[in-house]
Amino acid sequence: MSNLFNWLQERSAGVLLHVSSLPSDTGIGNLGSGAYRYIDFLERSGFAIWQICPLGPTGYGDSPYQCFSAFAGNPYFIDLQPFLEDGLLTASDIEALRSLPRDHIDYGALYTTLWPVLRRVYEHFKDSGKKAFRDYGIFAKFRESQAAWLEDYSVFVGLKEHFNGQSWLEWPAGFRSAAASKKQTLPPGVQEAADAHAFYQYIFYAQLAKLRAYAARHGVEIMGDAPIFVALDSADVWANPELFQLKKDGRPKTVAGVPPDYFSATGQLWGNPLYEWSAHEATRFAWWIDRIRSNLDFYDIVRLDHFRGFESYWSVPARETTAINGKWKPCPGLKLFEAIQKACPGAKLVAEDLGVITEAVDALRVSTGLPGMAVLQFAFGGEADNAYLPHNYDRNTVVYSGTHDNDTTLGWYAALDEATQDHIRRYLGVSGEAISWDLIRAGIRSSAHLAVFPLQDLMSLGSEARLNTPGSQTGNWRWRYASDQLDQLEAESAPYLRELLALYGR
Repeated sequence: MSNLFNWLQERSAGVLLHVSSLPSDTGIGNLGSGAYRYIDFLERSGFAIWQICPLGPTGYGDSPYQCFSAFAGNPYFIDLQPFLEDGLLTASDIEALRSLPRDHIDYGALYTTLWPVLRRVYEHFKDSGKKAFRDYGIFAKFRESQAAWLEDYSVFVGLKEHFNGQSWLEWPAGFRSAAASKKQTLPPGVQEAADAHAFYQYIFYAQLAKLRAYAARHGVEIMGDAPIFVALDSADVWANPELFQLKKDGRPKTVAGVPPDYFSATGQLWGNPLYEWSAHEATRFAWWIDRIRSNLDFYDIVRLDHFRGFESYWSVPARETTAINGKWKPCPGLKLFEAIQKACPGAKLVAEDLGVITEAVDALRVSTGLPGMAVLQFAFGGEADNAYLPHNYDRNTVVYSGTHDNDTTLGWYAALDEATQDHIRRYLGVSGEAISWDLIRAGIRSSAHLAVFPLQDLMSLGSEARLNTPGSQTGNWRWRYASDQLDQLEAESAPYLRELLALYGR
């Protein structure tokens, strides 16, 4: 057995917080001062990792796990302050943005308010005749360096705007793929919109690179997610239909999901198109290698979501309305990871191996050397052999109190039955009165080499601070904290956290 990615050799700890949850005065967290302040908090508290959700541009439902591109950044996260300072925007330009809520995200209001502001920035930049903004590098060179995905993505978004946000499957036949569109004259205004969206990516990439450099100087690495599947309504599928299991009209033959289990009698029907793995193998996994390289431009560490889908995937005929009538189909597995390791030898990857994991899936993870995950909220109420109980951890593990899909620890504990609460109290030797910190301490003390906790747990917040409830269509990805909450947490807990992390070799 090979050990391709055996990188997690030292103990450390991190905090999970999506960029959208940061404080700002423009309706959503961004790559500006709130992010830098958060890195300062991590350093002062002894944390070495900031984990975030995917950074791609989001569509209907606002989920960062359903993006318009696996390579692009979300323009919502652009920090507007530099444009104010350099005269590309005035205070009156962002007055409406500053009136948006600060304690949560109103995505509808953000959509109507932010895009015109970004377009104004681009028009002012274009009119200036300059080749670069500040020290962000030359715009034309950025377009050239990212051309493999950027030009298709930019035209895709330009067309999407022109066709009133419709899925590309609903566009006129001549525009239903990148290849077909290149044979057409683009509708009026589409190329201008595409140029603007390429500019937003130039700004996003530059601002993220600056933030990463700042984090590195302060001893903090950024860990981000790579969803295993891409959205059907994405530039990835539109530009590379041959890489997916599609019919001639572009509609999926089969879609992704998971079979019925303890949590759902009908399984979960995700609806993402499935990969045509033979096409990927024929190119020696070129698209996947490009994707991981792009992820490594964003993150120091990449968490691979739904790792079990790299061993075999649940294939559901597209006509089905539930995930019941699917079949397990094999994947290239180790061959893919060998190709990635050869192309990106220093890559730090983590396997999200939650759920029902078979021996074959576990064997694949072990053979890659990737660390797996354990979630403390899944540990209690059963027997002593539960893999998520701390005494059962392998060192090559990332332990969480909860993930972005879980309730906060306080909310989770309050909803448990008395017998499970009793098990937790007896196992941890605690009263349960400070349950968020009880789980944080359990994770820090555990043998897992990396321990990660949502910021909401450090702040001892309840269900009102939950970020996402899987299966629910509304109300997700909205939570934000206020600056004074972080100030209070740092004042009260940073010295204690530093001492605790040092005591346990983190």
